[in-house]
Amino acid sequence: MFTALSERLTAALKALTGRGVLTEDAVREGLREIRRVLLEADVSFELTRTFTERVRERAVGVAAIKSVNPGQQIVKIVYDELVVLMGETRAPLAFASVPPTVMVLVGLQGSGKTTTAVKLAARLRREQKAPFLVAADIYRPAAEEQLRQLGAQADVGVFGRGDLPDADPDVVALVEAGIVAAGKARARTVLVDTAGRLQIDDALMSELVRLKTAIAPHETLLVADGMTGQDAVRIAKGFHEALGVTGVILTKLDGDARGGAALSIRGVTGAPIKFVGVGERLDALEPFDPAGMAGRILQRGDVVGLVERAQETLDADAAERIARKATSKKGMDLEDFLGAMKQVQSMGPIESLLGMLPGLSPKLLKSAQVDGKRLKHTEAIILSMTPQERRRPELLNGSRRARIARGAGRPVQEVNQLLKQFKHMKTMMKGMGRRGLR
Repeated sequence: MFTALSERLTAALKALTGRGVLTEDAVREGLREIRRVLLEADVSFELTRTFTERVRERAVGVAAIKSVNPGQQIVKIVYDELVVLMGETRAPLAFASVPPTVMVLVGLQGSGKTTTAVKLAARLRREQKAPFLVAADIYRPAAEEQLRQLGAQADVGVFGRGDLPDADPDVVALVEAGIVAAGKARARTVLVDTAGRLQIDDALMSELVRLKTAIAPHETLLVADGMTGQDAVRIAKGFHEALGVTGVILTKLDGDARGGAALSIRGVTGAPIKFVGVGERLDALEPFDPAGMAGRILQRGDVVGLVERAQETLDADAAERIARKATSKKGMDLEDFLGAMKQVQSMGPIESLLGMLPGLSPKLLKSAQVDGKRLKHTEAIILSMTPQERRRPELLNGSRRARIARGAGRPVQEVNQLLKQFKHMKTMMKGMGRRGLR
């Protein structure tokens, strides 16, 4: 999402490097470019002005300290101020001391609210928070059915007006009945998926205000589309003024947006961004970390976020087994390789993972031409082999390779290339094992 902002902001900061002492004129010139970059990225004017003024106050007169030049210190100052702008620390969800915890999700139509409700429920289920979903959108056709289907995928219970004798219930009565049903199901958290509108209007707000007054939720979470730019900030401000939003979930951060909404919402509303949607899968919802996001924008990476994602998704026993075999005298086979590849795929799109590594610029990622389809092709090739061939790749003569290529629907050259890369990697891993034993 932050590709353009990251490239241009990094370029603007590079212009300030290499100086012994930063004069006010040099800082003013650099900040003028930073201001322009932020405004073009959809950061609000007021926040841009406040941000650049804070950087200017800290930057003027900064001199070289040991081996760190003033330009590098400016990068640190900008990083620190980006973290402050986005909220400084993670904002966890608030849970009731006595369950169930009730969380209401609000937002406009098309923001991804229903999908986000299920993603959040899936996350809470993994955290042993026993979630339960209430379909409170009684206006959009098939909204309840969509929530039921997605809830079934996440193995989370769903309550809707189809569970009531009254076919046309009041929204407040529907949600209150849903909370009662959640209690009977021994749920610890209740997620209410409310109705949206194409735009903020009095009917939408009055219904939501009435609902909030009746059930007193512990969290009122605004789901905002990160690709709508300044509109997302305006929408967040409108909902916050009417409802007192306690947190924001930004969706579609894996899209090609300019990124200003993520930088602006926290400052404009005061409501912290709690989660971000980074893909279509039900596990593609991550806690928002201001420090990690600032690191990604300035190409410093987000190693902590990468480690956390690995801890959440990887099978530690399987990973250890593969690593132990890979560094053994016998080495790994293609079945182990396939298992390792599936572990990596479970962590999300490869471009997203590489973007969390320090020093990898968006431009470098583009030039590397990372293609997620290649992993699928590799998987198809390996699955076209017999179990014996996967365990003993040396059996793969020309006729077998041709058969595998036909089965996978890929050229023979790709089969040859895969086997060559696997052989090289196997040798390298065995070498690492030998060095580790010394």
